[in-house]
Amino acid sequence: MRVMVIGSGGREHALAWKIAQSPLVEALFVAPGNGGSEKIATNLAVDINDHAAVIAAARDNGVDFVVVGPDAQVVAGLGDDVRAAGITCFCPSKEAGQLEGSKSFTKALCDEFDIPTAAYGRFEDEASALAYLYTQGAPIVIKADGLAAGKGVTVAMSVEEAEEAIIDCFSGAFGASGASVVIEEFMEGEEVSLFVLTDGKDLLPLTTAQDHKRAFDGDKGPNTGGMGAYSPAPIMSRDIYDQTMARIIAPTVRGMAQRGTPYAGVLYAGLMLTENGPKLVEYNARFGDPETQVMMLRMESDIVPLLHAVATGTLAGHDVTWKNAFALTVIMATKGYPGDYGKGSEISGADTLDSDTLTVFHAGTKREGERLLANGGRVLNVTALGASVKEAQERAYRGVDAIVWPEGFARRDIGWREIARES
Repeated sequence: MRVMVIGSGGREHALAWKIAQSPLVEALFVAPGNGGSEKIATNLAVDINDHAAVIAAARDNGVDFVVVGPDAQVVAGLGDDVRAAGITCFCPSKEAGQLEGSKSFTKALCDEFDIPTAAYGRFEDEASALAYLYTQGAPIVIKADGLAAGKGVTVAMSVEEAEEAIIDCFSGAFGASGASVVIEEFMEGEEVSLFVLTDGKDLLPLTTAQDHKRAFDGDKGPNTGGMGAYSPAPIMSRDIYDQTMARIIAPTVRGMAQRGTPYAGVLYAGLMLTENGPKLVEYNARFGDPETQVMMLRMESDIVPLLHAVATGTLAGHDVTWKNAFALTVIMATKGYPGDYGKGSEISGADTLDSDTLTVFHAGTKREGERLLANGGRVLNVTALGASVKEAQERAYRGVDAIVWPEGFARRDIGWREIARES
C-alpha cells in the first residue's frame, strides 16, 4: 500500500521509520516531515491544519492509508475528513479525540463508568477556581482544559504557585485551551504510561514507558513535551497491569462505545501508581512523543497490519512481539526550550550514528543542502537499545556526546528511577 504519515516531530519520524520496514509498503510519504524523515520517505510540503490540502496531497500521490500523528490534528477531526474522502485512516474520530482534547470530558467519563482518577473540580472563571483552590490548599494540580502542547499542567507545591497557574490560564497563556480549568487533587506515587491499540471493540495492549517531563536533571524546571523516555517500565508489575486493564482501559473503551463515540486508535493512558492502586492521570488520543521512539525501536512485529486493523475494525486475532531489550531515548533540545528559543543553528554528527543498537530520530530539524539545522524546540531523539536501562542509557549518551551542537542541551539523567532500582 501507499502510506502517508501526518506530522513533523520525532514521533512521526519514528513511525515512518518503522512503517518503512514493512514489506506491505510500496511508497511512503510524510507531511510535512523533517530532516530525518526525508531520508526514508518523500516529504510533502503540506499545511496539515488544512484538511482539504491533506486530502488533495493523498489523492495526488495515490495514498490509500493515512496515519495521523499529532494531537492537534486528532482533536480537529482530520481522521473524520480523510475517511469521508474515502481514504482509510488511523486516527480516532473528533468526538472520541475529546479524551485528550478536553480534560473535563475525560473526568466526566471517569465519573460515569467508575474509573479511578484524581478528585477534581472544573471552572470557567478565575474567581471560582481561586475560591476552590483556597478550600483545597496545596499541593494541587492545575490543568488547562484543552490542548497545550504538554505545557498546560502545573503541579503546584504551594497555594501561591497554584494561584499563578490559574491566573495564567484565564489571562490567555494557553489561548482557548485555558478558557476553562480543571483543578485536581495531588496524587502521591510514580507515573507510568501504558499504550493500547483498540478498534472500538477489541483491545491489543502494546507496552509501557516512563517519560521525563521536566526540562532539567533531577526533574527540575518547567514542564516540557518530554525530555526523554524508556520502555518497558518494570514498575508496571503484572498485578498493576491487570488492575489497569480491568478498572481503567476496558471500562473506557466500553464506555466510549456505549456513549456512541467509539474509540478506534491508540489509547495512551498516563497512570499514577498510588498506594490505593493505579489511577488515571490523563488520556492521550495518539502515540506519545518521545515514547513512540522507544516503542518503535523495541517492536519486532510489522506495525502496518496492526494500524490498518485498527482503522478497519479488524483488530481481533492480531498480536505484537517485542525485542527482549530496553530502549531509552534522550531528547536534544534548543537552549531556551520550553521557553523562547532560536532556530537555524547547525548540527553535525547526527547522520553517522545509526547502528543495530542506536538510532537518531529527528524532530525539529530541516536540511539546507548538506547542512542539518535546528528548526524547533525538541530537535533530536537519540535512542538506544540495551540489556538493561543502564546499558541503553550509556549507549544513548555516547550518541549524544558524538553530536556537535553548541546551541543544544539535554538532560543527563534519563531513566534515573529505574537505574536506581537496577543497582
